[in-house]
Amino acid sequence: MDTPVNKIDVKRETAALLEKLGVEASAYISGDLASFTPVTGDQIASLKTHSTADAEKIIDKADEAFRKWRLVPAPKRGELVRLLGEELRAAKADLGRLVSIEAGKIPSEGLGEVQEMIDICDFAVGLSRQLYGLTIATERPGHRMMETWHPLGVVGVISAFNFPVAVWSWNAALALVCGNAVVWKPSEKTPLAALACNAIFARAAKKFGDAPEGLSQVLIGDRAIGEVLVDSPKVPLVSATGSTRMGREVGPRLAKRFARSILELGGNNAGIVCPSADLDMALRAIAFGAMGTAGQRCTTLRRLFVHESVYDALVPRLKKAYTSVSVGSPLETSALVGPLIDKPAFEHMQKALKEAANNGGAITGGERVDTGQANAYYVKPALVEMPKQVAPVTEETFAPILYVMKYSDFDEALRDHNAVGAGLSSSIFTLDLQEAERFLSVDGSDCGIANVNIGTSGAEIGGAFGGEKETGGGRESGSDAWKAYMRRATNTVNYSKALPLAQGVSFDIE
Repeated sequence: MDTPVNKIDVKRETAALLEKLGVEASAYISGDLASFTPVTGDQIASLKTHSTADAEKIIDKADEAFRKWRLVPAPKRGELVRLLGEELRAAKADLGRLVSIEAGKIPSEGLGEVQEMIDICDFAVGLSRQLYGLTIATERPGHRMMETWHPLGVVGVISAFNFPVAVWSWNAALALVCGNAVVWKPSEKTPLAALACNAIFARAAKKFGDAPEGLSQVLIGDRAIGEVLVDSPKVPLVSATGSTRMGREVGPRLAKRFARSILELGGNNAGIVCPSADLDMALRAIAFGAMGTAGQRCTTLRRLFVHESVYDALVPRLKKAYTSVSVGSPLETSALVGPLIDKPAFEHMQKALKEAANNGGAITGGERVDTGQANAYYVKPALVEMPKQVAPVTEETFAPILYVMKYSDFDEALRDHNAVGAGLSSSIFTLDLQEAERFLSVDGSDCGIANVNIGTSGAEIGGAFGGEKETGGGRESGSDAWKAYMRRATNTVNYSKALPLAQGVSFDIE
């Protein structure tokens, strides 16, 4: 059932939430950057932006903070992140609601994003006592060889609208326990959540007691402000989340000055449904993976290859789910699908659907849903049955479009699965051990995330998050992703009275 959006005073609620979260009104009133909610299309704030000169001063301040913070023992740095996690727990309901207002997420997804922040803080606190280096076997007697890890400096974070708070936390929690400072440039489409996170961090820092000023800061502005972050010699690492197009610009600029990058870019994710698949399980996983967050996740399921023997048993059920799924305001209804972020997103979706139809696609859904708000863009998720994988299937459209194709040969399905530029997330539904293991093997999925009997969406923070090819190759969050935020040094200590050289080299002098 589709529910109209009532005319609620979203602006007033936003202001009340920001006040409760500790954001000064002067930061979002009478500024030069208009902020809109996709829920109603209304303007909800006017933020004050930073100039390029402001950005340079903020980076300088962060660099000063880093030089003090790196001297603090890592377990003590973990205490600050523990306090941040506690503040996030206390603010979870309010921050989750703000995410729903600003990004259009349904309540459980807004709250779930904040829970990711809490989870990564918990992970990072434990990590603060596990920044291990190896002791390495040496060929020289009387010597010890080891590796040590040291913080890099200022870590720049550029985030996208679809995860307006979690992406910052994935980077900030790890960067802080590793001894770095953080400067965050959020999307212009979701800057209010960044102000809220900054205020939450400030409370944690105050409780910590002696955190250096400027340890975590926010830059509000457009592309020019992001360019200052990317080009600054005082920012040795930039973690940027966004489109592949953005990554093609950011990556070379960082490489030009030999800076590091963590690029989390496009994800034209696919799933394979095999003959032995549990279709009930697959149905639920596919539906959430393709329709959740209105198709605006980097891990959204966008391509589905279904074996011909189960196609007629699964696809009609999927089509029924698509026609019956509820679309409506995440603030007032229990709808499962909220709005697209803005008009350009809707136009890109319609363009892709038109191209799919021209290439033989049979479309279920995809039409705009009238909620009574001219500037809010709600759509029915679209399921498109395609005769084969041709454009626009091979291109990512950041909207709820699922292209479904029939296959007969497993090797053929794997080839089509991998035949796109992006390589983020993937999944296979099968009870056949050989198919499952093949999918996870070296000649299986070429993605950074490969799942069996779960969907492409919903990664846990314990694993490293990121992908290959045009997804950028970066990794954030769990596992050993922390190493990206530090520099490695190999150390050799000679505790003997001789000086043997490696590889048996002889260099004797009188």
